[in-house]
Amino acid sequence: MVAKIASGKSIRGILHYNEDKVELGEATLILASGFAGDIEKMNLVQKLKRFEHLTMLNAAVKTNALHISLNFDASDKLDSQKLQQIAADYMERIGFGDQPFLVYRHYDANHPHIHIATTNIQRNGERIDIHGIGYKLSEPARKELEKKYGLLKAEGREMQQGKGIRSVIYGTKPTKQAISNIVTGVMRQYRYATFAEYKTILEHFNIKADRGAAHTQMFDKRGLIYSIMDDNGKSIGIPVKASQIYCKPTMDELDKQYKRNIEKRKHFKASLKNEIDKLFFKYGNFSKELLTKELVKSNISITFRTSDQGLLYGVTFIDHQNKTVFNGSDLGKAYSAKALSVRFEKAELNPQKLETTKQVFQPEQDNPSKSYLKVPEPTNFLGIALAKAQSESGIAIPKKRKKRKKGEKIEQNQQLTL
Repeated sequence: MVAKIASGKSIRGILHYNEDKVELGEATLILASGFAGDIEKMNLVQKLKRFEHLTMLNAAVKTNALHISLNFDASDKLDSQKLQQIAADYMERIGFGDQPFLVYRHYDANHPHIHIATTNIQRNGERIDIHGIGYKLSEPARKELEKKYGLLKAEGREMQQGKGIRSVIYGTKPTKQAISNIVTGVMRQYRYATFAEYKTILEHFNIKADRGAAHTQMFDKRGLIYSIMDDNGKSIGIPVKASQIYCKPTMDELDKQYKRNIEKRKHFKASLKNEIDKLFFKYGNFSKELLTKELVKSNISITFRTSDQGLLYGVTFIDHQNKTVFNGSDLGKAYSAKALSVRFEKAELNPQKLETTKQVFQPEQDNPSKSYLKVPEPTNFLGIALAKAQSESGIAIPKKRKKRKKGEKIEQNQQLTL
Protein backbone atom coordinates (compact mmCIF):
# COMPACT_ATOMS: atom_id res chain seq x y z
CA MET A 1 0.00 0.00 0.00
CA VAL A 2 1.20 3.51 -0.82
CA ALA A 3 -0.22 6.52 1.03
CA LYS A 4 0.11 10.05 -0.34
CA ILE A 5 -0.98 13.16 1.57
CA ALA A 6 -1.39 16.55 -0.09
CA SER A 7 -2.35 19.59 1.95
CA GLY A 8 -4.18 22.52 0.39
CA LYS A 9 -5.90 25.81 1.00
CA SER A 10 -9.27 24.92 -0.50
CA ILE A 11 -11.49 21.94 0.26
CA ARG A 12 -13.64 23.09 -2.63
CA GLY A 13 -11.00 22.10 -5.20
CA ILE A 14 -10.60 18.64 -3.64
CA LEU A 15 -14.33 18.00 -3.71
CA HIS A 16 -14.67 19.26 -7.28
CA TYR A 17 -11.93 16.89 -8.44
CA ASN A 18 -13.57 13.82 -6.90
CA GLU A 19 -17.16 14.77 -7.70
CA ASP A 20 -16.20 15.34 -11.33
CA LYS A 21 -14.83 11.81 -11.39
CA VAL A 22 -18.13 10.53 -10.02
CA GLU A 23 -20.06 12.43 -12.68
CA LEU A 24 -17.88 10.88 -15.40
CA GLY A 25 -18.42 7.39 -14.01
CA GLU A 26 -14.75 7.05 -13.03
CA ALA A 27 -15.36 7.06 -9.25
CA THR A 28 -17.99 6.34 -6.59
CA LEU A 29 -18.48 7.69 -3.07
CA ILE A 30 -18.12 4.64 -0.78
CA LEU A 31 -17.93 6.25 2.69
CA ALA A 32 -19.01 9.47 4.40
CA SER A 33 -17.89 9.77 8.01
CA GLY A 34 -19.18 12.59 10.22
CA PHE A 35 -22.07 13.54 7.94
CA ALA A 36 -25.62 13.62 9.28
CA GLY A 37 -28.43 12.57 6.97
CA ASP A 38 -28.45 10.56 3.78
CA ILE A 39 -25.18 11.28 2.00
CA GLU A 40 -26.49 9.88 -1.29
CA LYS A 41 -29.06 12.65 -1.45
CA MET A 42 -26.53 15.41 -0.72
CA ASN A 43 -25.26 17.52 -3.58
CA LEU A 44 -21.84 19.16 -3.89
CA VAL A 45 -22.91 22.36 -2.14
CA GLN A 46 -24.24 20.47 0.92
CA LYS A 47 -21.06 18.44 1.21
CA LEU A 48 -18.93 21.55 0.86
CA LYS A 49 -20.85 23.40 3.60
CA ARG A 50 -20.12 20.61 6.07
CA PHE A 51 -16.41 21.26 5.72
CA GLU A 52 -16.67 25.05 5.46
CA HIS A 53 -18.58 25.13 8.73
CA LEU A 54 -15.37 23.94 10.40
CA THR A 55 -12.87 25.96 8.37
CA MET A 56 -14.69 29.19 9.20
CA LEU A 57 -14.15 28.50 12.92
CA ASN A 58 -10.48 29.34 12.41
CA ALA A 59 -10.13 31.61 9.39
CA ALA A 60 -6.52 32.40 10.32
CA VAL A 61 -5.48 28.92 9.22
CA LYS A 62 -4.93 29.05 5.48
CA THR A 63 -3.80 25.45 4.89
CA ASN A 64 -6.90 23.66 6.13
CA ALA A 65 -7.63 20.88 3.61
CA LEU A 66 -6.17 17.41 3.09
CA HIS A 67 -6.37 15.19 0.04
CA ILE A 68 -5.18 11.66 0.80
CA SER A 69 -4.83 8.80 -1.66
CA LEU A 70 -4.32 5.16 -0.67
CA ASN A 71 -2.98 3.04 -3.52
CA PHE A 72 -2.91 -0.74 -3.50
CA ASP A 73 -1.15 -3.25 -5.70
CA ALA A 74 -3.06 -4.81 -8.59
CA SER A 75 -2.73 -8.21 -6.90
CA ASP A 76 -4.64 -6.97 -3.81
CA LYS A 77 -8.22 -8.11 -4.31
CA LEU A 78 -10.26 -5.49 -2.44
CA ASP A 79 -13.97 -4.83 -2.63
CA SER A 80 -15.61 -1.57 -1.52
CA GLN A 81 -16.46 -2.93 1.93
CA LYS A 82 -12.83 -3.81 2.61
CA LEU A 83 -11.70 -0.41 1.31
CA GLN A 84 -14.15 1.26 3.72
CA GLN A 85 -12.59 -0.60 6.65
CA ILE A 86 -9.05 0.26 5.58
CA ALA A 87 -9.92 3.94 5.08
CA ALA A 88 -11.62 4.28 8.48
CA ASP A 89 -8.77 2.42 10.19
CA TYR A 90 -6.15 4.59 8.48
CA MET A 91 -7.88 7.87 9.42
CA GLU A 92 -8.13 6.73 13.04
CA ARG A 93 -4.42 5.92 13.18
CA ILE A 94 -3.33 9.31 11.81
CA GLY A 95 -5.54 11.23 14.26
CA PHE A 96 -8.45 12.11 11.93
CA GLY A 97 -10.97 9.53 13.12
CA ASP A 98 -13.27 12.20 14.60
CA GLN A 99 -13.01 14.51 11.59
CA PRO A 100 -15.60 14.50 8.81
CA PHE A 101 -14.20 12.85 5.69
CA LEU A 102 -15.39 11.49 2.36
CA VAL A 103 -13.92 8.40 0.71
CA TYR A 104 -14.09 7.96 -3.07
CA ARG A 105 -13.12 4.82 -4.92
CA HIS A 106 -11.57 5.61 -8.32
CA TYR A 107 -11.65 3.33 -11.36
CA ASP A 108 -9.34 5.28 -13.71
CA ALA A 109 -6.43 2.86 -13.22
CA ASN A 110 -6.06 -0.91 -13.14
CA HIS A 111 -4.98 -0.96 -9.50
CA PRO A 112 -7.35 -0.36 -6.53
CA HIS A 113 -7.08 3.12 -5.03
CA ILE A 114 -9.18 5.52 -2.97
CA HIS A 115 -9.15 9.27 -2.39
CA ILE A 116 -10.05 10.85 0.95
CA ALA A 117 -11.12 14.47 1.41
CA THR A 118 -11.05 16.06 4.88
CA THR A 119 -10.09 19.14 6.91
CA ASN A 120 -7.71 19.60 9.84
CA ILE A 121 -9.92 22.14 11.67
CA GLN A 122 -11.69 20.55 14.63
CA ARG A 123 -15.11 21.27 16.18
CA ASN A 124 -13.53 23.51 18.79
CA GLY A 125 -11.78 25.57 16.12
CA GLU A 126 -8.34 24.21 16.92
CA ARG A 127 -6.03 23.07 14.17
CA ILE A 128 -4.63 19.55 13.93
CA ASP A 129 -0.91 19.86 13.33
CA ILE A 130 -0.07 18.12 10.06
CA HIS A 131 3.63 18.99 9.98
CA GLY A 132 5.55 15.75 9.38
CA ILE A 133 2.34 13.72 9.34
CA GLY A 134 3.71 11.60 6.53
CA TYR A 135 6.68 10.03 8.31
CA LYS A 136 5.38 10.45 11.87
CA LEU A 137 1.91 8.93 11.51
CA SER A 138 1.15 7.83 7.96
CA GLU A 139 4.17 5.55 7.47
CA PRO A 140 3.65 3.60 10.73
CA ALA A 141 -0.06 3.32 9.92
CA ARG A 142 0.70 2.04 6.42
CA LYS A 143 2.96 -0.74 7.70
CA GLU A 144 0.46 -1.80 10.37
CA LEU A 145 -2.41 -1.92 7.88
CA GLU A 146 -0.38 -4.00 5.43
CA LYS A 147 0.06 -6.65 8.13
CA LYS A 148 -3.50 -6.44 9.43
CA TYR A 149 -5.22 -6.76 6.05
CA GLY A 150 -2.60 -8.90 4.28
CA LEU A 151 -1.73 -6.22 1.72
CA LEU A 152 1.30 -6.34 -0.54
CA LYS A 153 4.09 -4.38 1.11
CA ALA A 154 5.17 -1.24 -0.70
CA GLU A 155 8.53 -0.96 1.05
CA GLY A 156 11.49 -1.99 -1.09
CA ARG A 157 9.56 -2.21 -4.37
CA GLU A 158 7.43 -0.17 -6.73
CA MET A 159 3.71 -0.71 -6.69
CA GLN A 160 2.37 -2.10 -9.94
CA GLN A 161 0.02 0.74 -10.75
CA GLY A 162 -0.29 0.07 -14.48
CA LYS A 163 -1.33 2.50 -17.16
CA GLY A 164 -3.92 4.82 -15.64
CA ILE A 165 -3.60 7.74 -18.07
CA ARG A 166 -5.31 7.61 -21.44
CA SER A 167 -5.00 10.05 -24.33
CA VAL A 168 -7.89 12.48 -24.58
CA ILE A 169 -9.98 13.11 -27.68
CA TYR A 170 -11.59 16.50 -27.98
CA GLY A 171 -15.35 16.45 -27.41
CA THR A 172 -15.55 13.14 -25.54
CA LYS A 173 -15.38 14.86 -22.13
CA PRO A 174 -15.70 18.43 -20.84
CA THR A 175 -12.46 20.21 -21.79
CA LYS A 176 -11.46 21.37 -18.32
CA GLN A 177 -12.10 17.97 -16.74
CA ALA A 178 -10.21 16.13 -19.46
CA ILE A 179 -7.19 18.43 -19.17
CA SER A 180 -7.25 18.34 -15.37
CA ASN A 181 -7.34 14.53 -15.24
CA ILE A 182 -4.33 14.08 -17.51
CA VAL A 183 -2.21 16.91 -16.09
CA THR A 184 -2.85 15.72 -12.53
CA GLY A 185 -1.98 12.14 -13.47
CA VAL A 186 1.27 13.15 -15.18
CA MET A 187 2.37 15.37 -12.29
CA ARG A 188 1.75 12.62 -9.74
CA GLN A 189 3.11 9.64 -11.63
CA TYR A 190 5.91 10.68 -13.99
CA ARG A 191 9.44 11.81 -13.16
CA TYR A 192 10.76 14.60 -15.40
CA ALA A 193 13.50 17.19 -14.86
CA THR A 194 12.77 19.99 -17.36
CA PHE A 195 9.79 21.80 -18.82
CA ALA A 196 10.61 20.33 -22.24
CA GLU A 197 10.36 16.79 -20.81
CA TYR A 198 7.12 17.62 -18.99
CA LYS A 199 5.68 19.11 -22.16
CA THR A 200 6.69 16.02 -24.17
CA ILE A 201 4.81 13.67 -21.83
CA LEU A 202 1.64 15.75 -22.03
CA GLU A 203 1.80 15.82 -25.83
CA HIS A 204 1.90 12.02 -25.75
CA PHE A 205 -1.59 12.21 -24.17
CA ASN A 206 -2.78 14.96 -26.59
CA ILE A 207 -2.39 17.84 -24.14
CA LYS A 208 -0.38 20.95 -25.01
CA ALA A 209 1.38 23.04 -22.35
CA ASP A 210 2.00 26.55 -23.70
CA ARG A 211 4.07 29.32 -22.12
CA GLY A 212 3.53 31.72 -24.99
CA ALA A 213 6.16 33.18 -27.31
CA ALA A 214 9.44 34.42 -25.85
CA HIS A 215 9.46 38.03 -24.61
CA THR A 216 5.66 38.19 -24.49
CA GLN A 217 3.92 39.34 -21.33
CA MET A 218 2.66 35.82 -20.65
CA PHE A 219 6.13 34.32 -21.00
CA ASP A 220 7.85 36.99 -18.88
CA LYS A 221 5.30 36.56 -16.08
CA ARG A 222 5.77 32.77 -16.17
CA GLY A 223 2.22 32.14 -17.30
CA LEU A 224 1.10 28.71 -18.46
CA ILE A 225 -2.03 27.44 -20.22
CA TYR A 226 -3.15 23.97 -21.24
CA SER A 227 -5.25 22.88 -24.21
CA ILE A 228 -6.27 19.72 -26.08
CA MET A 229 -4.46 18.98 -29.36
CA ASP A 230 -5.98 17.84 -32.62
CA ASP A 231 -4.52 15.23 -35.00
CA ASN A 232 -2.10 17.82 -36.40
CA GLY A 233 -0.75 18.82 -32.99
CA LYS A 234 -2.56 22.16 -32.93
CA SER A 235 -4.59 23.48 -29.98
CA ILE A 236 -8.33 23.03 -30.19
CA GLY A 237 -11.06 24.32 -27.90
CA ILE A 238 -10.79 26.79 -25.03
CA PRO A 239 -7.44 26.70 -23.17
CA VAL A 240 -7.33 26.38 -19.38
CA LYS A 241 -5.03 28.39 -17.10
CA ALA A 242 -2.71 26.43 -14.84
CA SER A 243 -4.11 28.21 -11.79
CA GLN A 244 -7.62 26.91 -12.61
CA ILE A 245 -6.57 23.24 -12.40
CA TYR A 246 -6.86 21.50 -9.04
CA CYS A 247 -3.22 20.35 -8.74
CA LYS A 248 -1.98 23.87 -9.63
CA PRO A 249 0.48 22.85 -12.39
CA THR A 250 2.08 26.34 -12.56
CA MET A 251 5.69 27.08 -13.50
CA ASP A 252 6.59 27.61 -9.84
CA GLU A 253 5.13 24.26 -8.85
CA LEU A 254 6.85 22.52 -11.76
CA ASP A 255 10.21 23.96 -10.67
CA LYS A 256 9.77 22.17 -7.35
CA GLN A 257 8.95 18.94 -9.17
CA TYR A 258 12.12 19.10 -11.28
CA LYS A 259 14.42 19.11 -8.26
CA ARG A 260 12.66 16.17 -6.62
CA ASN A 261 12.46 14.11 -9.80
CA ILE A 262 16.18 14.32 -10.63
CA GLU A 263 16.96 12.00 -7.71
CA LYS A 264 13.86 9.82 -8.07
CA ARG A 265 14.50 8.88 -11.69
CA LYS A 266 18.20 7.96 -11.26
CA HIS A 267 17.36 4.39 -10.27
CA PHE A 268 15.60 3.74 -13.60
CA LYS A 269 18.26 5.12 -15.94
CA ALA A 270 20.15 1.84 -16.30
CA SER A 271 17.04 -0.20 -17.17
CA LEU A 272 16.06 2.24 -19.93
CA LYS A 273 19.57 2.17 -21.43
CA ASN A 274 19.51 -1.62 -21.29
CA GLU A 275 16.34 -1.79 -23.40
CA ILE A 276 17.83 0.54 -26.02
CA ASP A 277 21.14 -1.35 -25.99
CA LYS A 278 19.28 -4.53 -26.93
CA LEU A 279 18.19 -2.86 -30.17
CA PHE A 280 21.70 -1.54 -30.82
CA PHE A 281 23.01 -5.09 -30.54
CA LYS A 282 20.18 -6.63 -32.58
CA TYR A 283 20.10 -4.20 -35.51
CA GLY A 284 23.22 -2.03 -35.39
CA ASN A 285 21.67 0.61 -37.66
CA PHE A 286 17.97 1.24 -38.07
CA SER A 287 15.37 3.73 -39.27
CA LYS A 288 13.28 6.01 -37.08
CA GLU A 289 10.24 3.89 -37.80
CA LEU A 290 11.92 0.65 -36.78
CA LEU A 291 13.34 2.13 -33.56
CA THR A 292 9.95 3.55 -32.61
CA LYS A 293 8.16 0.28 -33.37
CA GLU A 294 10.61 -1.84 -31.36
CA LEU A 295 10.61 0.48 -28.31
CA VAL A 296 6.82 0.38 -28.12
CA LYS A 297 7.10 -3.35 -27.43
CA SER A 298 8.98 -2.44 -24.21
CA ASN A 299 6.36 0.23 -23.32
CA ILE A 300 8.78 3.04 -24.25
CA SER A 301 7.83 6.05 -26.37
CA ILE A 302 10.35 8.12 -28.29
CA THR A 303 9.86 11.69 -29.50
CA PHE A 304 12.05 13.30 -32.17
CA ARG A 305 12.59 17.06 -32.44
CA THR A 306 13.56 18.32 -35.88
CA SER A 307 14.36 21.74 -37.32
CA ASP A 308 12.48 23.39 -40.18
CA GLN A 309 15.14 21.95 -42.48
CA GLY A 310 14.35 18.43 -41.24
CA LEU A 311 17.53 18.02 -39.17
CA LEU A 312 17.20 15.99 -35.99
CA TYR A 313 18.41 18.01 -32.99
CA GLY A 314 16.71 16.37 -30.01
CA VAL A 315 15.27 13.08 -28.81
CA THR A 316 13.30 12.19 -25.67
CA PHE A 317 12.59 8.73 -24.26
CA ILE A 318 9.47 8.11 -22.12
CA ASP A 319 9.55 4.90 -20.07
CA HIS A 320 5.89 4.28 -19.26
CA GLN A 321 6.70 1.19 -17.22
CA ASN A 322 8.85 3.07 -14.70
CA LYS A 323 7.19 6.47 -15.34
CA THR A 324 10.46 8.23 -16.16
CA VAL A 325 11.54 10.66 -18.90
CA PHE A 326 15.07 11.23 -20.21
CA ASN A 327 16.57 13.26 -23.00
CA GLY A 328 18.85 11.12 -25.14
CA SER A 329 21.95 13.13 -24.18
CA ASP A 330 21.17 12.55 -20.48
CA LEU A 331 21.56 8.81 -21.05
CA GLY A 332 24.91 9.20 -22.84
CA LYS A 333 26.47 10.16 -26.17
CA ALA A 334 25.40 6.90 -27.81
CA TYR A 335 21.74 7.81 -27.21
CA SER A 336 21.89 11.45 -28.30
CA ALA A 337 20.19 12.86 -31.38
CA LYS A 338 23.56 13.16 -33.15
CA ALA A 339 24.51 9.52 -32.57
CA LEU A 340 21.08 8.25 -33.60
CA SER A 341 21.19 10.36 -36.76
CA VAL A 342 24.34 8.51 -37.81
CA ARG A 343 22.57 5.16 -37.38
CA PHE A 344 19.56 6.41 -39.36
CA GLU A 345 21.78 7.61 -42.23
CA LYS A 346 23.70 4.33 -42.38
CA ALA A 347 20.42 2.41 -42.42
CA GLU A 348 19.29 4.44 -45.46
CA LEU A 349 22.53 3.66 -47.30
CA ASN A 350 22.25 -0.05 -46.44
CA PRO A 351 18.53 -0.82 -46.25
CA GLN A 352 19.09 -4.56 -46.08
CA LYS A 353 20.65 -5.91 -42.91
CA LEU A 354 23.64 -8.14 -43.57
CA GLU A 355 24.01 -10.93 -41.07
CA THR A 356 27.40 -12.67 -41.00
CA THR A 357 28.36 -15.82 -39.15
CA LYS A 358 31.79 -17.27 -38.51
CA GLN A 359 32.53 -20.46 -40.45
CA VAL A 360 35.24 -23.02 -39.74
CA PHE A 361 36.79 -24.62 -42.85
CA GLN A 362 36.46 -28.39 -42.96
CA PRO A 363 37.48 -30.25 -46.15
CA GLU A 364 34.90 -32.66 -47.53
CA GLN A 365 36.80 -35.95 -48.08
CA ASP A 366 34.01 -37.57 -50.07
CA ASN A 367 33.67 -34.78 -52.62
CA PRO A 368 35.65 -35.68 -55.76
CA SER A 369 35.31 -32.20 -57.22
CA LYS A 370 37.69 -30.80 -54.64
CA SER A 371 41.50 -31.33 -55.14
CA TYR A 372 44.34 -30.80 -52.70
CA LEU A 373 48.16 -30.69 -53.15
CA LYS A 374 50.00 -34.02 -52.84
CA VAL A 375 51.96 -34.40 -49.63
CA PRO A 376 55.75 -34.21 -50.53
CA GLU A 377 58.00 -37.26 -49.91
CA PRO A 378 60.81 -36.96 -47.31
CA THR A 379 64.19 -35.91 -48.88
CA ASN A 380 66.68 -35.95 -45.95
CA PHE A 381 67.50 -32.39 -47.00
CA LEU A 382 68.60 -31.43 -43.48
CA GLY A 383 71.25 -34.14 -43.23
CA ILE A 384 72.75 -33.27 -46.60
CA ALA A 385 72.89 -29.61 -45.74
CA LEU A 386 74.71 -30.25 -42.45
CA ALA A 387 77.29 -32.53 -44.09
CA LYS A 388 78.00 -29.94 -46.73
CA ALA A 389 78.42 -27.22 -44.15
CA GLN A 390 80.95 -29.29 -42.20
CA SER A 391 83.22 -29.98 -45.20
CA GLU A 392 83.16 -26.36 -46.29
CA SER A 393 84.26 -25.14 -42.87
CA GLY A 394 87.39 -27.36 -42.81
CA ILE A 395 86.55 -28.86 -39.46
CA ALA A 396 87.51 -32.53 -39.11
CA ILE A 397 87.16 -35.06 -36.36
CA PRO A 398 90.63 -36.18 -35.08
CA LYS A 399 91.63 -39.84 -35.61
CA LYS A 400 92.82 -42.10 -32.80
CA ARG A 401 96.66 -42.39 -32.61
CA LYS A 402 98.28 -45.78 -33.13
CA LYS A 403 100.95 -46.97 -30.64
CA ARG A 404 104.43 -46.68 -32.15
CA LYS A 405 106.60 -49.67 -32.57
CA LYS A 406 110.32 -49.53 -32.21
CA GLY A 407 112.06 -48.60 -35.40
CA GLU A 408 109.09 -46.99 -36.93
CA LYS A 409 109.41 -43.39 -37.93
CA ILE A 410 106.92 -40.94 -36.70
CA GLU A 411 104.85 -39.54 -39.44
CA GLN A 412 105.20 -35.81 -39.54
CA ASN A 413 102.16 -35.20 -41.66
CA GLN A 414 99.58 -35.69 -38.86
CA GLN A 415 96.48 -33.57 -39.26
CA LEU A 416 96.17 -30.59 -37.08
CA THR A 417 93.43 -30.81 -34.55
CA LEU A 418 91.63 -27.72 -33.62
